[in-house]
Amino acid sequence: MTHARRDLGEAGEAAACAHLERQGYRILARNARADRVELDIVAERSGVLVFVEVKTRRSAQYGGAAEAVDARKQARIARGAVAWLRAAGRRPRRVRFDVVTCEAEPGSSFRVTHWEAAFEAGEP
Repeated sequence: MTHARRDLGEAGEAAACAHLERQGYRILARNARADRVELDIVAERSGVLVFVEVKTRRSAQYGGAAEAVDARKQARIARGAVAWLRAAGRRPRRVRFDVVTCEAEPGSSFRVTHWEAAFEAGEP
């Protein structure tokens, strides 16, 4: 991965965290690793534990960012979530899987879209 691509991803994740915090979420972890899966953001709000996949794009030329979270990626995130919960010793009542897309706009800002309950992955 190139430095420019990594920097874009990190900037997108920072924008996603800022957006979530403005919406009342408490960020519990960023780039957490569990069962060889990287979980971009683990957050909590109103008793709901939320695993957030962040997708950042410079443009929609090769498809929208949300389209990159396919069934295979969803299963991987769910597997990582189960491992993270086990390692953290947490048994939340409600778990949700969200996607936040960050599309670069002219300047250095992002258009952030938050897809709550973007996919179902069963009960971790």
